[in-house]
Amino acid sequence: MSDFFNAFEMGPTSERGPKAVAPEVFRGIYAMPVFVSVPTTDLAASTDFWLRAFGFVELFSIPGQVVHLRRWTYQDVLLVPAPSGTEAPEPQAAPAPAMSVSFLCVLSELDSIVEASSELAPGRVTGPRDTPWRTRDVEVITPEGARVVMTAPLEFDPDSQEARDLAEAGVFAPEPEKGE
Repeated sequence: MSDFFNAFEMGPTSERGPKAVAPEVFRGIYAMPVFVSVPTTDLAASTDFWLRAFGFVELFSIPGQVVHLRRWTYQDVLLVPAPSGTEAPEPQAAPAPAMSVSFLCVLSELDSIVEASSELAPGRVTGPRDTPWRTRDVEVITPEGARVVMTAPLEFDPDSQEARDLAEAGVFAPEPEKGE
């Protein structure tokens, strides 16, 4: 028995696959339920990378202290100065980060993310690749050494093997809307 229930309507987009449309950037100020802080040795260069590679916008900044970036609602990143004495990782020598952060996107955004990230961080982009849980993911190691995964949901067939595998784990496909 599972206590899980479907709540797809709570996300910024409940549409899956090629018909999904990215929501507009939300520029309101809210109490962030979760955010990522990324230490950087160069706030300006890091800001430029995150804006151009991933499509974030600069919500606001406090010079020398923090740059608050956002894509969609609840996709917040704070770029903060790295501790003094920290050196920026060498692009080819940086070890794989032990942890990653994933951001939801839509399929139509992935090509431009791959293109921009590959141009800005050559050799640090992996994918896109499809996952067993029906997403297409692109992994980017940023100049700061953060592993960022941009993940887009693929169409979901409730009669597929993936659906049966998920159901076996207690995760069930959303019921179709009435009238579908």
